[in-house]
Amino acid sequence: MIGSILLTLALVSSIIALVMYFLSYRGYKNTINFGRVAYHLMAMLVIAASAVLLYSILTHDYSLKYVYSYTSTNLPTGILAATFWAGQEGSFMLWVLLTAVVGIFLQSYSSKRGDLEPRVMAVFTLATTFLLVMVSPMFKNPFAFIWSDPIFINAKHINAAFFSQPFLQNFMFSDNSTGQNFIKMNGELYSALSSAGISVKDFIINGRGLNPQLLNFWMQIHPPILFIGFAMATAPYSFAIAALMKNDYRDWIKQSLPWILATAGVLGLGIMLGGYWAYEMLGWGGYWAWDPVENSSLIPWLVAVAAIHTMLVQKRSQAKANLGKFAKTNLILCILTYVLVLYSTFLTRSGVLGDASVHSFVDPGAIVYLFLLLFIGTFILLGVGMVVYRWNDLKVDAEFDEGLLSRDLALFTAAVVLSASAIIVFVGTSAPIFGHAVDTFFYNEMHLPIAIIIGLLNGLSLLLKWKQTNGQDLLKRSLFAVSSALLVTLLIVLFGKVYDIMMILLAFAAAFAFFVNAEIAYKIITGNLRMLGAYVAHIGIALFILGVIGSAAYSQEKDIDLIKGEAKEVFGYKLTFTGYHPIEDNTKFAFNINLNKGDKNYKISPIMYISEFNNGLMREPAILTMVTKDFYISPLGYDEGNSHAGHDHGEKSIMLQLGSSIDYENSKITFVEFVFPQDAREAMMEGSDFEIGVILTVEQGENKYDTKVALQNISGERILTSTELADANLKIELLNLDASGKVELGLSKLDGSQTVQTEQPGKEVLSVSASIKPFINLVWIGVLVLVFGFVIAVIRRLKESMH
Repeated sequence: MIGSILLTLALVSSIIALVMYFLSYRGYKNTINFGRVAYHLMAMLVIAASAVLLYSILTHDYSLKYVYSYTSTNLPTGILAATFWAGQEGSFMLWVLLTAVVGIFLQSYSSKRGDLEPRVMAVFTLATTFLLVMVSPMFKNPFAFIWSDPIFINAKHINAAFFSQPFLQNFMFSDNSTGQNFIKMNGELYSALSSAGISVKDFIINGRGLNPQLLNFWMQIHPPILFIGFAMATAPYSFAIAALMKNDYRDWIKQSLPWILATAGVLGLGIMLGGYWAYEMLGWGGYWAWDPVENSSLIPWLVAVAAIHTMLVQKRSQAKANLGKFAKTNLILCILTYVLVLYSTFLTRSGVLGDASVHSFVDPGAIVYLFLLLFIGTFILLGVGMVVYRWNDLKVDAEFDEGLLSRDLALFTAAVVLSASAIIVFVGTSAPIFGHAVDTFFYNEMHLPIAIIIGLLNGLSLLLKWKQTNGQDLLKRSLFAVSSALLVTLLIVLFGKVYDIMMILLAFAAAFAFFVNAEIAYKIITGNLRMLGAYVAHIGIALFILGVIGSAAYSQEKDIDLIKGEAKEVFGYKLTFTGYHPIEDNTKFAFNINLNKGDKNYKISPIMYISEFNNGLMREPAILTMVTKDFYISPLGYDEGNSHAGHDHGEKSIMLQLGSSIDYENSKITFVEFVFPQDAREAMMEGSDFEIGVILTVEQGENKYDTKVALQNISGERILTSTELADANLKIELLNLDASGKVELGLSKLDGSQTVQTEQPGKEVLSVSASIKPFINLVWIGVLVLVFGFVIAVIRRLKESMH
C-alpha cells in the first residue's frame, strides 16, 4: 500500500512541476522555484517507492503479485535484486526511477544556462508524468496485491500447515496432466484467510521464480544500462522542443550535444551487453539475431548517431549564420530518437510481437495498450507540431558553397546512410504487426553495402576539410591509410580465405577507417586529449566491423556425438567427453570435455538441467576464449546408454529458437510460429483440454512444406505429437516445449537412411554443437573502444556547452 501511495504522490508532484515550469516559461514570476521543489519531491518519492519495492523483493513479500511472479527463495542475492526489472511492472518502474534521476542532473545542467531550465524541464516532466501514470494503481502497478486479480499458485508454494483449513478446499484445482495442485488466489480467499487470522505472507512461502534464461550475471547489468539510455534519450527531445518553443537555435546544439552523445554511448553499450548475454547464455552461438525487440532498441541508436554527425555540421556552420545548416534535420532526428525509444517500448510491452520475438512481454490489456499509443502519439504530435509551426523560421539564413569534397557533405552523407539503416530495420521490425515476418537474410543483405559505405565515410570524412578539399591533397593525406588497408585486406584474403567480393570490400572499408583514425589519433595524442573522442569511437566501429566479418561470416559449426572416453577431432582439436558432475546444489549438471591441440590442453563444461520454472531442459554453452578466436560448445543432448526412451533409432535431437532455422540432411527446418492461446494457461491450471502448437516449415530444394506439432492435454493425458512428411522423407517429433520461444524436436528419416552418426547403445553419449568464432573478441573490444570514445567526446562537449 505504501508503495502505491508514494507513486501516486510522485505523479501529483510531477504534474505540479510540469505546470509550474510551463508557467515560468510563460513569464509568471516565482513559479520556477515551485517547479524545482515539485520535481525534486517527485524524484525523492520515486526513489523511496523503488526502495520499498526492492525491500519487498529482498524480504520475499509474496503478498505482492509482482514479487510472487518473478522471485523465489532460492535465488542468489544479486539475481534476486535484479528481479526488480524482470517483469513489465518492474521494468517500467526502473524506467521511471532512472528518468527521475537523469532529470535531477538535467535540472542542474539547464539551470546554469540562461533561461533554458523552464522550457527543457517542462518537456522532461511531461515524460515523467506519462511514465508515472503507467506505474500508477490504474495500470502496471508493481505494488498490486496478489489477490487483486485471480492467480493460480502452485500448492508447493503454500505453507503446508494451512492445508487443513476447511475453506481452502473451495479454492483448490488439479492439473491432471502433471498431477500438480493449485490454489486460486483471489479476493474471496484473501477474505477467508483474514477471517481465520492468517497472513498472506505466512500463507505463501515461495514464489514462482525467474525464467531460467534470465538467471545470468548480465541480468544485473544489461537492463539498467539500456534503460539509462532510454531515460537519457528524453533530454535531446527536450532540448529540441525547448529550442522550438523559444524559436532560438543559436545555443541548442552546443547545449544538447553532450546529452545526445551520452545517450548514444550508453544505449550502444546496453544493446551490445544484451548481445553478449545472448552469446554467453542462449547457446545458438551468435550475438545478434535481428529479433524485433533487439532491433527496436537499435533504431533509436542509429538515429541518435545520425543526429550527432549533422549536429556537428550545424555547430560548425553557425559561425557564418545564426541558424546554421541542417537545423530542421537535427531537430527532427533528436525528436525521433525519443519517439523511437517509445516505439521500442510499445513493441516490447504491448504484446503485438508476442509470436515474433522471444523478448516481448505478454499482452498487457486493452487499457495499457491504448495508453502506450497515447504516450507515443502525444510526443509525436508535440514534436511534429512544433516543427511544422516553426517551419518558416527554420529556413537557412545564409548561403553555403561547399564542394563535393567537403567534410560537411561527408558527414551529411553518413547521417543519410545511418538513417537508411534505421528505416530498413524499422520496416523489418514493424512487419510482424501487419502479419508478416522478415528473414534475417533481408537484414544482412541490405546492411552489407551500408556497412561498406559507413566504413569508407568513417575514414574519408576525417581526411576532408570543411567546405572544400583539394583532390591532390586528399590523395596525399590518404596514402598511408589506403596502402595499409590494402595490405591488411590482402592478408585477410590470403590467410583468412575470404573470397566473397562484398566481404573483401567490407574488410577494406573497416581497415581504411581504422588506419585513418589511428593515424590522426597518434598525431594529436600528445596534445589535447579531449579532441580524441571521435577518432577513438571510429576506431571502435572499425574493430567491430572486422570482428563481425570473422565471427559471423566465417564461423564454422559442426554437430558431433562424443562417446565417453573416446576422442573425436573437429576443427583441428581433439574433444573427449570424460563424464559429468552436479553443480549448484545438485540443480544443474556440468558435462566435462577435454580439448587437446598439440601440447595445449583445455577443459570446458557445458551445462544442462531441468528447470523447475517450466519443467524444460535448459542448456548453457561453454566458451573457450583464445586470443584470435572462441571455441564454442553448445550442448544438444545426453544419452546414458541405457535406452532410447521411446525415440526412434537414429533420431537426432535439436533445439530450435522461434524464428530460427536448422539444416538436417537435405532439409531446412524453420520454427515459424508459436501458437499459445491466451486461455491455455488457465486451462492447464484447471486440468482442462488444451493445445499449444508449433508451426514449422520444411524446405527441400524447390519444395516447401508447412507442418505442425503440438503439446496437447486430452482428458488428462499429456501428448507430444509428431508429424510425418512422406514427400520429404522426414519425421518430426516434439520432445519438449518452452513458452519462452524454444522447442526441442526429434528428427529422423522415414526410411531410416540416416547419414549422421547415431548414438551407440550401451555407451554414454554427449551430443554437442561445436563452432569456431574467429576474431569475435574484436566485436567486444570494438564496442568498449567505441563507448570510451563517446565518454571522451561527452567531456569535451560539456566544457564547450558552458561558453
